[in-house]
Amino acid sequence: MGTITRNFANNLTTSGLLKPTAFNNDSFDNVTAVPSGSVETGAMQFISSVTASASASIEFTSGIDSTYKEYVFYYINMHPANNAVGFQFNLSTDGGSTYNVTKTSTYFGAYHDEADITAALGYFSGEDLAQSTSNQNLLSGVGNGSDESGSGYLHLFNPSSTTFVKHFISRGNNINQSGDYCWSPLIAGYGNTTSAINAVKFQMSSGNIDAGQILLYGIN
Repeated sequence: MGTITRNFANNLTTSGLLKPTAFNNDSFDNVTAVPSGSVETGAMQFISSVTASASASIEFTSGIDSTYKEYVFYYINMHPANNAVGFQFNLSTDGGSTYNVTKTSTYFGAYHDEADITAALGYFSGEDLAQSTSNQNLLSGVGNGSDESGSGYLHLFNPSSTTFVKHFISRGNNINQSGDYCWSPLIAGYGNTTSAINAVKFQMSSGNIDAGQILLYGIN
């Protein structure tokens, strides 16, 4: 009986859900339905999206809570009103009343110009933060030409934790207006707070977000 109990326990997550490994083909011979949420899937769950239209900023002030351990923001074709600006984000612990979480980050990137003259890969210290409440750039030098924009994603891990700092990583790509470069940054860091993060704000370093869409997903 002890062996059966141990085997069953090994197939449960810490939240009491059955893992996919608990099942094999024979297990489903007599199953007609599985209740929603009964099996851990690792699937992405859509929460909300915002489409910019000459917007000063885009804020997500709901949907970020203890429901998921990981949240992903996809920012798609972010087009600035002003030329050669950064696309940024910041975090809030008070539902969006203030966005001033202290952050430490790294900023690593690669670029290549359309003329095939200049290309480089390296660390850009001017784009990182060291115990700063400033906005963190996700993209840099985004052009505002009619065909120019930037896209990418931001992962935020366990924002509702009241024990650990809040880690984030981002990967993006944009047309950098300084000589028409393909600019591909990789950012990682943490919000240095043990308070729960419950809101996230995106904006340009100068001027409005002329167009673009940001979608929020939770990861089971």
